[in-house]
Formats: sequence, structure tokens, C-alpha cells
Amino acid sequence: MPKKRPLAILLTGALCLITAGCAESSTTAASGKASASTDAEGEAASGYPVTIENCGRSETFTKAPSRVVVMNGGSVAEVSTLLALGLGDRIVSSQQGYGMSEVAGRAKAIKALPTGNIKLNEAYDIPREAMIGLRPDLVMAITTYGFEAKNGFATRDQLKDVSANSYVSPQGCDDNPAKMTISDSYKLLRDMGKVFNVSDRAEKLIADSEKSIAAVSAKVKGEKKPKVMVLFANMAMGSNEFSSVVSQGIVNDILAGAGGANAFASASKTTFADLSAEKVAATDVDAVVVISYNADDPTGYAKKLLKEFPQWPAAKNKTYTVLSDSMYLGPSNELAVDKVARMLHPDAF
Repeated sequence: MPKKRPLAILLTGALCLITAGCAESSTTAASGKASASTDAEGEAASGYPVTIENCGRSETFTKAPSRVVVMNGGSVAEVSTLLALGLGDRIVSSQQGYGMSEVAGRAKAIKALPTGNIKLNEAYDIPREAMIGLRPDLVMAITTYGFEAKNGFATRDQLKDVSANSYVSPQGCDDNPAKMTISDSYKLLRDMGKVFNVSDRAEKLIADSEKSIAAVSAKVKGEKKPKVMVLFANMAMGSNEFSSVVSQGIVNDILAGAGGANAFASASKTTFADLSAEKVAATDVDAVVVISYNADDPTGYAKKLLKEFPQWPAAKNKTYTVLSDSMYLGPSNELAVDKVARMLHPDAF
């Protein structure tokens, strides 16, 4: 699958891993290993069967999944959510990776997860036969694309035939991450909390995240909202020079919480705006957020961008930051809100 497909699907979807800042900074949160006592509580509790509605399907779990496969899709939302909930030991194959993370130890923990030694298909993901061979009891995908037969993947019905449940992440049913907000990151956490009978952990992560974002938003309330350009480093999503500029989705929710606004929100109704250099040059940009998706030297990319458009206030004031997984779906959005707010309104902190 060309680079453009995974990232397009991901970005709102994945645009802001709710990594529950305060609660996720520990080694436990990064590695996804829960304590023995909490594991015992989760497995011993009589919370099953559990049924969740997902993309018009009812998925019933008679016990907590123990052989989880996480598909690629250009995301780390799903694997990071499992790690944040202390469920890393349930994963038998993860194809997700982002290269860096705002959560200490997270990128290393993701890299250390088993892949199942699968030969991936042209879409950089797990083909049907290999998927069945992994003997999963839960398969997670960021959109329905990961379960389409025409792409060589196991369908949800085929997985059900081998006693495997399946799950599509929030806003992935219609493959429209342009609608995504931070609340979708919370839904992913809540759903997995129910599936694995660890709702207490999920609710704590959500409460901590909400508290963190509310505190930041209170500090910047009433301040002028700088116009922010958000784009992926060295990533082509369309035909124009600036085709990885984010226009809609969870990014806008993050910017709002941080006291900012998307400089290109009106440029497109879809997640990405496919822009010419002339359009970008004609727009006032007060700050730049570069998202690194396995990119080489994203900071260098940001500096190069500011040199290319010296007329921007962002260039004159050198106002930029580099983020990764906290900028989309997942368990770390409050980290992005905090960092962007400190960039835009340093005097408030």
C-alpha cells in the first residue's frame, strides 16, 4: 500500500493519541504490562459476556482476548491504547509503529512487540492466510479497509468463522477521519476497557486526560487564537507541493484546547488540504506543528519550512514544534494540547 493510504486513513483517526499524560508517563503505561493484582482482578471479574456495537455489527466477547492482532493502517492508536491499559502481553502481532512518541518509553515498547514474523502484502499489512494462521481472538483495524476482501485481507465474517472478534476504531466505519475529535480517543479507550474488563483503568486515563486538557484550556482562555499550520514531514498525500497539510479532524480539537486555530481549516472539507506553494505563501501562519511519521529529521523539515516562507509571523518568531502520536487518535491527546498551548501562549505558563 502506498504511503499515502495509511497516513490518510490514520490522520484523524489517529491524530491524537490520548496517551493520558499524567497516568501514562510511567514504565507500566509505556510497556503495557499491568501488575499481577490488576491482571487477576480483570480476569477473575464476572463481567462477561460483553457485547459492543461496532460498524453495525455486534461483537460478543465471552472472555478477555489473549491473542490480539493489531493491523497497520498508518496508525499507532490501537497499539498505544492497549499499552496504556496494560495489555501489551495480549498482543501476538502488531504491525504499527511510529518511530517516536511524546510518551516516555512508548516508541521503544511498540518496537519490542511481536510481529508474528509475517510477510506483509503490498498494502504493508497482514494478508488473509497469514492472519488466520496467527490464530487471533481479536483483530483491530483503524478502518474497514483492513477487513476488505478485495485488498487481500480476512473479512470480519471470515474471522468470526475462526472464533475471532474484530474491531474498527472510532470514525473508521465510514473511513472519514475528518469528523474525529478527542472524544473518539476516549471511546477507543472505553471500548477496550469493556472488552478486556479493565474499565477502571480506561476511566482513570480518560479522567486524567480531561482534567489535564481543562487545566490548559483555562490558562489560555480569552487569549487571541494564533493561526497554526499542521502538516506531516516529508509526506505526499496529493498532487500539490503541500498535500499533507491537515485541514479537518482531531487536530482542530487539539488546537482549540490549546488556544489556537487551524490556519487552513477552510481549505478543505476532508482531512487533508492539497495546497500549492502559492496558497500556502498567501496565508498568515503564526505557528507550525510538524507531525513526524517515521520521518528523518522532522525538526530540520520545520526549520526549512520557515526559511521558505519568511513572511510568516511563525518564521519571524521561530514558532514551531514537532509532535508525533499525541496529535491524533489514541491515548495521549492531552500531551499535544499542553505542548501546543505552551508554544502559542508561553506567558500563560
